[in-house]
Amino acid sequence: MKLSGSYTLNVKKEEVWKCLNDPNILMKCIPGCESFSKEDKQTFKATATNQIGPMNATFSGDVKISNIIENQSYTLSGEGQSTVGFANGNANIKLNEENGKTILSYEVDVNVGGKIAQLGSRLIDGVAKKMAGYFFGRFADLVAPIKTYDANLSRNKNRVSELKSNFLNKYIYSAFAIFVLLIVVIIYLF
Repeated sequence: MKLSGSYTLNVKKEEVWKCLNDPNILMKCIPGCESFSKEDKQTFKATATNQIGPMNATFSGDVKISNIIENQSYTLSGEGQSTVGFANGNANIKLNEENGKTILSYEVDVNVGGKIAQLGSRLIDGVAKKMAGYFFGRFADLVAPIKTYDANLSRNKNRVSELKSNFLNKYIYSAFAIFVLLIVVIIYLF
């Protein structure tokens, strides 16, 4: 399964990069994540439980970061097995800055097998979209939260309008959902 897409965040790319490498931020973004810890500079261990169709599955595993270009891009890779199947894949993530905003783009290549694959691509795609919406919505909220009080009220109104627009556009970014599915499935299957 191959997907690609992008997501715009109202934050400078150095801050987005920092958050993409912060285990505490990532743990809060992954649906059902029970643990997410940095093993070394380029390896994370994770455990998460989610409902995938009729299956309630717990996966544990490693996710590795490679091809690192500081504040610009990296590749997430992982593979794993579980009682409900297996998954392996790569996600190439790139950051570009435009007018003070960061465009996070991704290309994902993932393979699943076993009982999970028997659920069918339509169900898997739906779950992936839902997980991606959760992951990136949560990531955006944590990276660029709305301030509860700001002297510049119109700025907050613009931010709220932007968030509403981003919420509606999340479904357009279905490819990004597969990226999250890749991470979640890899984590679960390890």
